[in-house]
Amino acid sequence: MKTKTLLSSTLALGLIILSSCATRTVTRIDPDKQTDVSGRWNDTDNKIVAEDMVAQSIDKNWRTEFEKLKTRKPVVIVGRIKNNTSEFIDPIAIIKQIESAYVNSGKVRVVATADERKELREEREDQQIFASEESRKKWGKEKGADFMLNGVLYSVTDEYKKDKIVAYQVDFELIDLETNEKVWMGQSKIKKEIKN
Repeated sequence: MKTKTLLSSTLALGLIILSSCATRTVTRIDPDKQTDVSGRWNDTDNKIVAEDMVAQSIDKNWRTEFEKLKTRKPVVIVGRIKNNTSEFIDPIAIIKQIESAYVNSGKVRVVATADERKELREEREDQQIFASEESRKKWGKEKGADFMLNGVLYSVTDEYKKDKIVAYQVDFELIDLETNEKVWMGQSKIKKEIKN
């Protein structure tokens, strides 16, 4: 009797495991398609915020005045994007989207972040020893940034029973690195309604 019950239990468990594995499917989708599965911050939000921020900031007085004074494009570094939400949101993904939008605008130049510069300097140091003289990159040729962009990401959640609204806001500041003057400030907002 015990053997029969044990065999029945093992068989039932095996069928449950097999049926749970058999129902999973994976489908490739267009990476540009807007998707929301969980309702949390995602890659679409990164793109929306980056494009909105660049569109807001790029044709303002800070850039046109700089170009008149210096007769060249301004150089921007994207600094810290601080996450003040309760979600895990990778700030590097937002930074890369912003850098891409700035570079692709063709209106500003973008320099490497602090972490990237460290890696580049290590490579340049290795070249001084291991690279041929004609291909070796020189020290002291880096472009210094004129402006630094920083941001802070906030969220507010309003929830009742099975309905939830999550409002995200990212505040950006563009700061002149020589004078510490805030030359542009802007916001980007995203609001999501989640129904269960």
